[in-house]
Amino acid sequence: MSAQPDLTPLESRADEVAGLLKILSHRNRLLVACELINGEKSVSALEAATGAPQPHLSRDLARLKREGLVTARKASTSVYYSLADDRLSRVINALCDSYGQPRRRKK
Repeated sequence: MSAQPDLTPLESRADEVAGLLKILSHRNRLLVACELINGEKSVSALEAATGAPQPHLSRDLARLKREGLVTARKASTSVYYSLADDRLSRVINALCDSYGQPRRRKK
């Protein structure tokens, strides 16, 4: 019989973890995070990869940015997004390992 995990470290941050999972519980935001695990992408590249209409994608990217999970960089007329939080990378990798092809964030 295996030992019970020690939940003490997680208890103080359970609300933070639950908040992250709530943000990722939306299909488009999850797909965007999965796309960004491989590096910076333009809005048009994210639109093509996720199939999300641009207005919806903009709304979801704004939410991810407001939550501090992605950063935006403007270059000329394009905006490029990347993951800002390594914890998100680890969560996305765990999901990909469990449900699909593992994706590793490029360094």
